[in-house]
Amino acid sequence: MSESTGLVDDLVYDVGAHKGEDTAFYLAKGYRVVAFEANAELIRVCEQRFSAEIAAGRLTLVEGAVTDSDEPTVCFYRHPLSTWGTTSDEMVTRNLMVAASEAVDVPAVHFADKLRETGMPSFMKIDIEGSDMLCLQALLEFEQRPQSVSVESHKTDWSRIEQEFELLARLGYDRFAVVQQGDIPGKRVETKKLDGSPLTFSFEEDSSGPFGSDVGPWLSRSAAIARYRRVFLAYRLIGAKSRLRQTRVGRRLHGWALARFDRPLPGWYDTHAARSDDLSAPTFAPGPGGAT
Repeated sequence: MSESTGLVDDLVYDVGAHKGEDTAFYLAKGYRVVAFEANAELIRVCEQRFSAEIAAGRLTLVEGAVTDSDEPTVCFYRHPLSTWGTTSDEMVTRNLMVAASEAVDVPAVHFADKLRETGMPSFMKIDIEGSDMLCLQALLEFEQRPQSVSVESHKTDWSRIEQEFELLARLGYDRFAVVQQGDIPGKRVETKKLDGSPLTFSFEEDSSGPFGSDVGPWLSRSAAIARYRRVFLAYRLIGAKSRLRQTRVGRRLHGWALARFDRPLPGWYDTHAARSDDLSAPTFAPGPGGAT
């Protein structure tokens, strides 16, 4: 049976905080933040960067890896490319294309317990390299869910995309935004703080970017899945494992396209999800695939 845990309007979860790139944006917007990070070295970076916000009670750092295990620790694979730290054996194998990972034991984080401690955040960003669904599955234990969430989409397995949308639908989310992440670094956004005052913010490298009403267009489930079908077609045609990219001519063409469009091609994507019956959450943009 689902538990009743109240929604906290001024609270955001940053799950996969890295060096605090997204936490900085949420704090600038006026939110309180609970930031999760498994890499102890990156926790130290965030402690130093946000010492004032931590002292003021605006930021809580949670050190450890989200898991569904009952064990007190979990094996975390730290990678020289710090954004690629993971608990997933599948991701460890993928990461060998760049370098080997280092296995370390880190504290286990039981996500539902943290939600009970803090209350339900209004927005939840999840990007923990292969374990995003553990956080969404934890939300099934609660009647109240965030107004909106974002997760990193899979690039190579279509069945994972379908499972992601199925779980989001079970959680009550029925409108979606498919957001190209390659456009985020350096992007400048004009938005508003919680108190309504204006905020101009420029995103750092490795940021997830805006959320809620600052992203879009918002689409129905079927339209969002159709969008991903086009994305997966691009992966097959010009992705890193495509036949085109295995040839010298193909690599030169891809390099030209990168310079011409000044963005990763085909790039990688986050899925944002919200509920159409939540008046405080983002609204559909007019046009095909939107709400009526």
